[in-house]
Amino acid sequence: MTLTQLKYVITVAEARSMNEAAKQLFISQPSLSSAIKELEEEIGVEVFRRSNKGVFVTPEGEEFVGYARQVVEQYMLIETKYIDKTNVKKKFGVSTQHYTFAVNAFVEMVKQFGMDEYEFAIHETKTFEVIENVKNFKSEIGILYINEFNQKILYKLFSEYGLEFHPILDCHIYVYMWKGHPLAGNKEIALEELEDYPCLSFEQGNNNSFYFAEEVLSTYNYKQLIKANDRATLLNLMVGLNGYTLCSGIICEELNGSDYCAVRLKSDEIMTIGYLSRKGVAISSLGQKYIEELAKYKDKALK
Repeated sequence: MTLTQLKYVITVAEARSMNEAAKQLFISQPSLSSAIKELEEEIGVEVFRRSNKGVFVTPEGEEFVGYARQVVEQYMLIETKYIDKTNVKKKFGVSTQHYTFAVNAFVEMVKQFGMDEYEFAIHETKTFEVIENVKNFKSEIGILYINEFNQKILYKLFSEYGLEFHPILDCHIYVYMWKGHPLAGNKEIALEELEDYPCLSFEQGNNNSFYFAEEVLSTYNYKQLIKANDRATLLNLMVGLNGYTLCSGIICEELNGSDYCAVRLKSDEIMTIGYLSRKGVAISSLGQKYIEELAKYKDKALK
């Protein structure tokens, strides 16, 4: 296995075409195909599947491409620093379900490290993409929750992808709404009291399984349900339609403002929020600081 072969693999994966990748690499298509085939035989993994519609990365190949990207990026950092003698920013990325406190922890971490030496990325996205982004090295850390309902399925997926889940905090379930909602003044709210109001849920795309829902009690037969793609839209629907969503109860007014509140749901359900990381891969200093910032929210949970 050579660095050149790894670069070939990455280029083919991005181009989804041997011909296009060969053009980008300035080599002949037969030479590229031969190099890829030799690599696949050496590692015992079919990285690409060929068809008359193009080239597709296999599930096993996705994992290999992720490792290949990491190796090539590290080589480029070394080459740039020690051969080209230029400074390259180190990269750090996080993927998370839609948690304001996870974004706020990211903000605090960035403030402490500064942006002169680092290139940061945060992806507030769907549950399955959080998992895939960590698996494929797009993000070092992924933030999501598990509970009694979804943990068996998610732990199985974590194991298959070579990931580890680390609990950070346990939370009761809260109803998140705007302060003008008719039920906002209640000390507790039962699900039955919410039937006249739309439940707001984050769209999960092609992986729209109950187990990947960002909101607990995903199998409950809601009388009214609206799905949306982003947090800003959900907040607008809360105000415009007296909608609500179910959450951890941890509110960050610094980012969302003071127009919203969380009221305890009458339920014994517990959700555990934690972070995903690659098994056997050490957490960077930035990752450790980010986890420290997340842990500060323990005091706001289970109240």
